[in-house]
Amino acid sequence: MSLRIVLMGTGEFALPTFRALMESDRHSVVGVFTQPDREGRGHHRHVNKVKELALQNDIPVFQPPRVNRPEVLSQLRDLQADVFVVAAYGQILKPELLAIPRLGAFNLHGSLLPRHRGAAPVQYSVWQGDRETGVTMFLIEPALDSGPMVGQVVTEIRPTETSGDLMTRLADLSVSLTETVLDQLEGGTAVLTTQNEAAVTLAPKISKEDGQIDWTQSASRIDCHVRAMQPWPKASATLCVDDRPPLRCILLECRVPDGSDNVSGTPGDITVRDRSLLVKTGSGILEVLKLQPEGRKPVDAMGFINGYGVKTGGRFTPQT
Repeated sequence: MSLRIVLMGTGEFALPTFRALMESDRHSVVGVFTQPDREGRGHHRHVNKVKELALQNDIPVFQPPRVNRPEVLSQLRDLQADVFVVAAYGQILKPELLAIPRLGAFNLHGSLLPRHRGAAPVQYSVWQGDRETGVTMFLIEPALDSGPMVGQVVTEIRPTETSGDLMTRLADLSVSLTETVLDQLEGGTAVLTTQNEAAVTLAPKISKEDGQIDWTQSASRIDCHVRAMQPWPKASATLCVDDRPPLRCILLECRVPDGSDNVSGTPGDITVRDRSLLVKTGSGILEVLKLQPEGRKPVDAMGFINGYGVKTGGRFTPQT
């Protein structure tokens, strides 16, 4: 007997799993709930890919501004779903809603809970320098990301991986995890594991200000920060060079070179050596490989050095 499923999600993290479930002949997706259409920049409609996917598969789409309203709860009950699968939905689900599906409402979360509860688990996994991460599927409870876990998939974080790269991989890994959990729920073999509250860390929503680089941090920590802030808000600093106005720069690619810290100065000071752009940090040297001056296209370090007259003695400061 197949399960009747309601999918609830908006972001691209949900797409691979939702696509697999909609196209599967094993279970029946009876409805998709996603955020209302919104205008993007220039009064253009933001494309809701979850909505497009549902319409392509002839599945009813619901876009309530407030999903916990009585009339929306009535719509959900009418769908007679066995289970809700939730991923990057963007609305809080209250107890009355969570009680509707026979088997419960389960969320896909982009970290190994209880680590990185919150809105930005993927970014924090990269930012904190975690060696591994994954996806957790858990039974939703009213408290944030606190419900018992029903399955996890684990993966290493690659040394040069950005948050955007990792998000894409985790979204793909979510497919098999979800299919396994649904099979277990259908067969009555699912095992719920309580989260260890002593191991909880938080991953609150990322702000634009989080992109500002603190050069007193270690080189490895700044490298993690640069990768974590992509694709948004991107890590940035202000270049200060004698006789030129300050220039805001987005750092796109860095590395921590091998060898000892043989660059003098204070955190943020620049040394140009052997065609390389080296920056002193609170601990170690950071080599900047690719960056984007404000209002210009991205450029590699050598092109930046030549094009902007960067020399030893320049300095990166926090954004002004």
